[in-house]
Amino acid sequence: MFGGEGAVLVVAYILTAAFILSMFVIFYKLVHVSQAQSQSISFLDKFWESKRLDDIFKVAENLKHSPLAAMFRAGYIELSKVKKGHTPDTGAMHEKMDGIENIERALVRARVSETTKLENLLPFLATVGSAAPFVGLFGTVWGIMNAFTKISEAGKADLATVSGPIAEALIATAISLAAAIPSVVAYNYFNRRIKVLGSEMTTFGSDYLNIVKRHFF
Repeated sequence: MFGGEGAVLVVAYILTAAFILSMFVIFYKLVHVSQAQSQSISFLDKFWESKRLDDIFKVAENLKHSPLAAMFRAGYIELSKVKKGHTPDTGAMHEKMDGIENIERALVRARVSETTKLENLLPFLATVGSAAPFVGLFGTVWGIMNAFTKISEAGKADLATVSGPIAEALIATAISLAAAIPSVVAYNYFNRRIKVLGSEMTTFGSDYLNIVKRHFF
């Protein structure tokens, strides 16, 4: 059992807390990103199957975790506002262009907002992955310094005297690696999946805007 003192004990507690929090974040993000991806696939299937935007909007309202559905809702709401202001037969050309630009801006805002939600808590994983080894190294170095100080005071350096304090000091490094390795792996994994979703959002935004231009403007 770990029985360190002073700075080593504080470091061990900090790293243990970082490990527990990182495991929670990894589990939370795994559920969040998986829901976003699965619901986006379902939404795209419905989007390309349906012929009416009203039907798609009803589906999008039930897919709260899909970033594509969120983009569609934002574009649909903006399109509804634009259509109240003019019709294709009576609206002037500059009004039509303003309407298209408003819808495009709504899609961009929704994409940025959804990307921010997907990236939420990833900086924490990156921080743990990069900082934990150095914190653990600090605890280990401090513990070894104290161990050698005590050995010097005791006036003997046999294996039994040296191995215990040094092994105890190395626990800080072990905990730091246990926290850092999963965090780095998870960060890279989620970052890759979010980039894929980001590409899908960009493609969907272009497709949706083209459909709106073709049928409404």
